[in-house]
This record gives sequence, C-alpha cells and structure tokens, in this order.
Amino acid sequence: MANLTYYTQGTCSTQIDIVTNGDIIENVAFYGGCNGNLQGISILVKGMKIDDAIKKLEGIRCGFKSTSCPDQLAKALKQLR
Repeated sequence: MANLTYYTQGTCSTQIDIVTNGDIIENVAFYGGCNGNLQGISILVKGMKIDDAIKKLEGIRCGFKSTSCPDQLAKALKQLR
C-alpha cells in the first residue's frame, strides 16, 4: 500500500489524497473543486491500474486553464510509478 498527498496547482481543488495497492488505485479523495464531478472521477478510477488512469486523464484542460483536476490527478499518479 502506498499513500500520497498531492497539492494541486492551477485548479479549484487544492489537494488530492491517493491510496494505491501495487499498481492499482484503491481510493482517491479531492479537496475543494466541483464536488460531484470529483466524486465521479474518484469512483471511476477506483480499481484502475495507475498507468491506465494516467493515459485517460493526462492533458485534460478546464476551460482556458492549461490543466484540470483530472490532469492534476494524472500528475500525482506519475509520482507513484
């Protein structure tokens, strides 16, 4: 099991807590941001392989921002590889 607290940059959410077991995502919790959407993302990535989640989420933008909460999650997950 690995735990990571990641402080986001450039998004409404300010922090992401991630729990993994090997290369599988066990739990993701966002703090701040769009609560319903972020709960949805957290549930969708649960049980997913880290690399698969990174491939799906990396590069997603929010409006005119150069990043998004899903993109920040991908950046955090890269630290767990």
